[in-house]
Amino acid sequence: MAQQQNDIDSHRRPVHKFGGSSLADAACFHRVADIINSQGQADALIVVSASGKTTNRLIELLNLFVSGDNAAAATLEGLYSFQCSLIENTLSEAEAAPLLAALDEDIKTIAGVLENHRLDDDQRSFIQSFGELWSSRLLASLLNSQGVPAASLDARRFLRVSGSPVQVDETYSRRQLQDILTGHPDRILVVTGFIAADAEGRTRLLGRNGSDFSATLLASLADSSHTTIWSDVPGVFSADPRRVKEASLLPRLSLPEAAELARLGSPILHSRTLGPVAASQQQLMLRCSYHPDDGHTRIVRQHQRELGARIVTSVDDAVLVEMTIPDRYQDTVNALTEWLTRRELAPLACKRRPEHKLWQIAYTREQAEQAFSLLRDHQPAGSFEGLQQREGFSLVALVGRGVTGQAEQCLHFYHALNEQPLEFIQPAQNGLSLVGVVRRIVLEPLLLRLHQSLFSRPKRVGIILFGRGNIGQAWLKLYQQEKARLEQTLNVQLTLYGVFDSKGAMLASQGLEVEQVLNDFQPASMVWPDWLENLEEHGFDQLVALDFTASDSLVQYYPALVEQHVHLIAANKLAGAAEQGFYLRLKQSLAEHRVQFLSNATVGAGLPVQSSLRQLLQSGEQIRAISGIFSGTLSWLFQHYDGKQTFSELVLQAWQQGLTEPDPRQDLNGQDVKRKLVILAREAGFDLDPARVRVSDLVPGSLAGLEKDAFFDRLAELDQPLAEALSRAQKEGGVLRHVARFDAASGEASVGLEVVAGDHAFAHLRPGDNVYAIETRHYRQNPMVIQGPGAGREVTAGAMQADLWNLLAGF
Repeated sequence: MAQQQNDIDSHRRPVHKFGGSSLADAACFHRVADIINSQGQADALIVVSASGKTTNRLIELLNLFVSGDNAAAATLEGLYSFQCSLIENTLSEAEAAPLLAALDEDIKTIAGVLENHRLDDDQRSFIQSFGELWSSRLLASLLNSQGVPAASLDARRFLRVSGSPVQVDETYSRRQLQDILTGHPDRILVVTGFIAADAEGRTRLLGRNGSDFSATLLASLADSSHTTIWSDVPGVFSADPRRVKEASLLPRLSLPEAAELARLGSPILHSRTLGPVAASQQQLMLRCSYHPDDGHTRIVRQHQRELGARIVTSVDDAVLVEMTIPDRYQDTVNALTEWLTRRELAPLACKRRPEHKLWQIAYTREQAEQAFSLLRDHQPAGSFEGLQQREGFSLVALVGRGVTGQAEQCLHFYHALNEQPLEFIQPAQNGLSLVGVVRRIVLEPLLLRLHQSLFSRPKRVGIILFGRGNIGQAWLKLYQQEKARLEQTLNVQLTLYGVFDSKGAMLASQGLEVEQVLNDFQPASMVWPDWLENLEEHGFDQLVALDFTASDSLVQYYPALVEQHVHLIAANKLAGAAEQGFYLRLKQSLAEHRVQFLSNATVGAGLPVQSSLRQLLQSGEQIRAISGIFSGTLSWLFQHYDGKQTFSELVLQAWQQGLTEPDPRQDLNGQDVKRKLVILAREAGFDLDPARVRVSDLVPGSLAGLEKDAFFDRLAELDQPLAEALSRAQKEGGVLRHVARFDAASGEASVGLEVVAGDHAFAHLRPGDNVYAIETRHYRQNPMVIQGPGAGREVTAGAMQADLWNLLAGF
């Protein structure tokens, strides 16, 4: 079903948008054409801006003409020369000829409009539209010259708008667009951004970042699955990389965080661009056309796991619009905020000062001029007085989910801004930003300080240990040895927050010493529900629980731990091999809460069994079968069982050497091997229900219910059935082995004794070794075989440590 959905999505025409900086010259046009060709999408929709500074030059031309400046003619000639050069350097002479002729006609049209000396808003918009039209024609011609079928599409043919700010007539626009798309199958359409038309066919402009808005709007109208906006930066950084060299590219940004960043005046994103994304199912990605392989930012609908600031952003030149609001009009602030928001002028930040009856609103300079003009006209009906503008301010903000609730980050922010000429600080009601307005200063030192204090500090990770047995103690010693290297390499601060065993627990927010836990463990009784309620106040950035037990009761609390956003690392097999309903609910909860569950130590101890399965799947392989000898105890027993000793003598010998569980029946009944087989099948992507696994128990029913001592007294009752099985194996020229098998095609799974040929990979092992054979599409005749010690406290502790390393590396 998932593959079918992917096939459907792959036929929904993707949208790519290229901005003016991506189309600045002939080399840029060829680079963009190369990007389009590399995508291999023959029906892509390409939205383009005007090349370079063309729109600015058109606006300059209009302003010069209105002011009566003779330089207008020279500006028009400069525009013409630039476009001619661009066409001639991009295309061959023959290919350029029709575009140059069309350009001549366009310049005559512009000159004719100007000569009429009746330059109203409609004519200004009409003249500004030519930049996008020229880019669309040129890129479509270039693609055609390279053998890629393409056509230029003027968005005014389908995109109808009305009102101010413009509102899209989606029903009409969608119908018109679908007719056009139907007439151009398997052809790239290069669409003009920034421009639309009203019901009378007059040109309307979509405003600041209008081409980005055009792209996501086009994707929504065309039911596209993906929109990629290409510019001169690869996406959103944790700060402006030109000002903060340590700033890092964010590979994922949630849609609410992106919207908040856009609201705060980010040049990378605009609120209108994100509107169609939120209203449709399209995915949005930001990439760099100059360096396509430098990473990207994907805008996702889900929030990040972590709470707190992810971005430090700023506005250098901010303006305060201020007004006096009498006390009796206490609802005026809310009403004015809604009124401004409907006009796409939501305040960046605002502060009400009741003692002075003053309301302050912060804007960028561009927004302030629009807002002040609107408010001035609205003042008679708006219940406010004393409207004025104050210039000379800067704005600094932290953006991230729940940042206003992060006490330490807020404290850093308040301290840093209190040392500046601070006007006010406002936490956003939605918790997504913390905004400070200061008198205008050089921002770089403040931005650097905030970035370092928030993002360069180590992540504080609390570790909770369950189980102080042999493996748990081995891990504690390894943790003590590796802690400094982990912290330095991964920029984390690790704290052993809590240790549980069967007697109780020790918890300490300041941390427990390993020596204390190993040699002077003094637990207090601990009631689980009470302790879980206290988790929300732990004070760490992340919590990680390591389960070294074999406790089923602990596994039943896994969902509660996941709900508290505690990551899980387990040597305990009972969760990964749980009954189907519990396992599927746990998987769903892990996904919903974005919590990690790593369990590489559950199968093969330190052997890279599960990681190899994941790597095969990621490489495109299809797992067809998994088999092997999964028990070190049973491996040892059947490597030695050749008839010279009875099977019961070998079991007793293994028990005396500590090679079995305290009760050997836990090895002989095959249940542990069954759990490992279920875990591997699930890791390979199959929902294997444990109830479907056939298990051959080596312990007769007459011995299964006995006390352990009574079982040892009657141990010899194991011998006859095992001797008969060995005799059959020898007659067949093979050897007796305890094998687990899963077949993906049939879904069948089994655990029990088998006769294998003497030259089989399972025949000759070091006593005690595990062996795992993985068959795939390409590893069928010669399966991938992983062999080595599959048990032992040190290697299992090492596997848990490796999982911890991988988990911390992803924070």
